[in-house]
Amino acid sequence: MRGIILARFTSFIRNPWLFALFTGMSIIFALIIGNFGADNEKVTVPVYGDEALQTDTIGTALAENEVYNFKWMKKEELEETIRRGNAEAGVNIEEDGYEMIVGIDSSNVKLMEQTVAGIYTDKIQGENLLAVSDAQTEEEKEELLAAFQQAKEEPVFKITNQSFHSSETFIYDNGLHSLFGFTLFFVIYTICYNVLPILIEKKAGVWDRMILSPMKKWEMYIANLIYSFFEGYLQVVIIFTVFRFIVGMDFQGKFLQILLLMIPYVFAIVSLAIFLTALVKNTQQFNAALPIVSVSMAMIGGAFWPIEIVQSEFLLALSKINPLTYGMEALNGLVIYNTPLDQLLMPISILLLMGVIFMGVGIHLMERRHV
Repeated sequence: MRGIILARFTSFIRNPWLFALFTGMSIIFALIIGNFGADNEKVTVPVYGDEALQTDTIGTALAENEVYNFKWMKKEELEETIRRGNAEAGVNIEEDGYEMIVGIDSSNVKLMEQTVAGIYTDKIQGENLLAVSDAQTEEEKEELLAAFQQAKEEPVFKITNQSFHSSETFIYDNGLHSLFGFTLFFVIYTICYNVLPILIEKKAGVWDRMILSPMKKWEMYIANLIYSFFEGYLQVVIIFTVFRFIVGMDFQGKFLQILLLMIPYVFAIVSLAIFLTALVKNTQQFNAALPIVSVSMAMIGGAFWPIEIVQSEFLLALSKINPLTYGMEALNGLVIYNTPLDQLLMPISILLLMGVIFMGVGIHLMERRHV
């Protein structure tokens, strides 16, 4: 058994390209579909006005805004930007007021206007404060304005917001859903192509010759399944590690718990791969069946879109026998719904049960076919 595992590891080191392909595809698709980093980009708002205003109080406040990127440009350039649809609106900044130039009337435009109006309001309040104060020097005026700004940032009332959801509602996070879905989807290919050598070696008579040695048949199965589990789980660990430490996703502080949850899912997929291998007769049938099975599992199990939006009772019934469904349920429950790990025993138990059933039936069918 050790010899088989060692041989498989040696083969992996010499030819890791298939593993790298599926791992890379999982990361790339999750990054693209999940729009990672897009939420942190500021919305660009074109602005024009006198050059003196760019360094004035208004210009400084616009530059320090944390939501919008106010970009100064000429009037003709601003109008052309809005006309082409590259910006929803622009702002004409003046000393005593502003003018909104709207291209697309949307809720974002109203938020932009509120932001600009707030800046002008702060300026007017600051000027009124200086007018009624006895500040004489520039230092005194700056200290007074700084105290005024600090008072604004420390409100008198503190408001605590709480939200809740009923059992009929669901929370959707595009980034997490894409990451979970594509990770669970592509690991199916990695595991299945690692189980395929069992079929190839059986058809070629390699197992018949190995049985003549002191090695037992169950040891050959265990060795191949251990290696398939290892490579599939390694892919999952690499993907989540990349998103945790490179992309910067914190997973609500549950990174290690996620890796723990993936163990029963990977086990179930290894067992499913054994079952699929037992149903086909040759490599050609396997290559034809695998994409159909994997894509169907992803579509029905909620990897490509939330399963909560599916209305078909038939498809929902099929999802109950799909390991990917319970993998997504466990991950979403842990990270998105903050469900404690001990309350996720239902999907974990179902994945383990599926793994035992698929493996038992698969090995039985395989042995009957090759007797």
